[in-house]
Amino acid sequence: MESKRQKAQTAGEFTTQSASAGAAAVPYLNLLVTMVMFGSAFAGSKVVVEDMPHAVAAALRFGGGGLLLIVLAVLFRHRSQPIGRAAAVRAGLAGLLGVTGYNIFFFWGLSLAPSLDGSIIVPVLSPILTTATLILLRRETASWTRVAGLAVGAAGAVIFFLGLGGQTAGSTRLAGDLVFVAGAGCWAAYSILSKSLVAGIDPLRATAWGTGVGGLALIVLAIPGAADLDWQTVPGTTWANVVFLAVGPTAVAYLFYYRGLRSVSPSSATVMMFSVPVFGSFFSTVFLDESFTGIQLVGTLVMLGGALFAVVGHTLFRRRKAPENAPDTSAPSRTETGVG
Repeated sequence: MESKRQKAQTAGEFTTQSASAGAAAVPYLNLLVTMVMFGSAFAGSKVVVEDMPHAVAAALRFGGGGLLLIVLAVLFRHRSQPIGRAAAVRAGLAGLLGVTGYNIFFFWGLSLAPSLDGSIIVPVLSPILTTATLILLRRETASWTRVAGLAVGAAGAVIFFLGLGGQTAGSTRLAGDLVFVAGAGCWAAYSILSKSLVAGIDPLRATAWGTGVGGLALIVLAIPGAADLDWQTVPGTTWANVVFLAVGPTAVAYLFYYRGLRSVSPSSATVMMFSVPVFGSFFSTVFLDESFTGIQLVGTLVMLGGALFAVVGHTLFRRRKAPENAPDTSAPSRTETGVG
C-alpha cells in the first residue's frame, strides 16, 4: 500500500516538474517565433522591392502592420493602462525614428544589395553601434569586455566588406551594404532615444502608436512612387509577400516578442536576437538563391561573436561573481532588441 502511495506521489511530482518545465519554455518559444519572423522579413522584403519602389514597399508593410498592431492594442486594452496624449506623442516620435527612418534605409538597401547582406549587417551591427554610442556618451561603463567585443565586431565588419572583393565592380552591392550600415545606425539611435521617449508606456501600446505614426509617415513619403507605379503589373506573389510582411514580421512578431518578455529577461532576449542572421541567411539562400563568399562567412562569425561579447559579456562575468538569486541589473534594455 505504501509502495503504491510513493509511486503515485513520485508520478505526481514528475508531472508537476514536466508542467513547470513546459511553462518555462513557452516564453522562449514565443521569442523563437519572433526571431524566425524577423529573419524572414529580409527575403520577403527583397521580393517586394523587385517589383515596386522601396518607399512604396516600406509604406505597404508598416502601414498594414501599424493598423494590425493598433487593432491588437484595442483588443488587449483591458490588460494595460490607457495611453495619454503626451505618451502617444512620445511614442509617435519614437516611431518616426525607428519605423520611418530605419525602414527608409532598410528597403533602400534591399533595392541595391542582396537580402542576405542585410540580414547579417543590420541585426549584428545595431547592438554594436548602440553599445559603442552609450559608452561614448558615458551612459554605460567601458569595461574590458565591452571594448574587446566592440573591437572584434568592428574587425568582423571590415572582413565582411573586404569579402565582397570583385563583386562590387559594376554592381550596387557595396552601396547597398553601406545603406544597411546607415540603417543599423538609425536603429541604434532609436534604441537609445526610445528609452526616454516610451518610458512608462505599455510596450504593445507604444509599439502600436509608434508603428502607426511611422507607417503614416512612410505612406506620405511613398506618394510620388505610388503615383508612377503601374499597379496592374505587380505579380500576385509580391502581394502575398506584402500581406505576409504586414502580418508576420510586423504584427505577429511584435506580439510574440512582448509575450516572451513577460517572463524572460531583456538580456536573454538580446542573446536570442543574434539568431536573426541565421534565420535570415537560411531564407535568403533557400528561397532567393543568394550566397556570399567564404571570407564574408568568416567576417560574419567574427562580427557576431564580437557583438555578443560586447552586449552580454560583462553580464556573464558579473553573474559568476554574484549570488545565483541576485537581480540582473546590468541587462540591456528591451529597446535595444527587435530588428526586422
